[in-house]
Amino acid sequence: QVQLVESGGGLVQAGGSLRLSCAASGRIFSINGMGWYRQAPGQQRELVAGISRGGATKYGDSVKGRFTISRDNELNTVYLQMNSLKPEDTADYYCAAVWDYTFTESGNGMDYWGKGTLVTVSS
Repeated sequence: QVQLVESGGGLVQAGGSLRLSCAASGRIFSINGMGWYRQAPGQQRELVAGISRGGATKYGDSVKGRFTISRDNELNTVYLQMNSLKPEDTADYYCAAVWDYTFTESGNGMDYWGKGTLVTVSS
């Protein structure tokens, strides 16, 4: 099927930046949408950003204007550039992929998931 491997998480101070990467392998021809969800301790999973193979994007309200999603189809990799990070951005960030381009708010319906990468923003 499809395997997703995230990288780039870490510890950063408020106002700083991080860039996450998600590399897809396997039967990647079967997917169109790739994106990111996050989940903080004790909170529900939420949409961060999604992108189609053609470059159409969606963003969660809490990250609009600060985060940018991009995709390199040749490398089968999706990126999340996170700027102006806030402590409330602290969460496990999960890469997800879907056959079409349907990114639900909770992530329900996603076809594939990575194991996640931790982003911690200190104040």
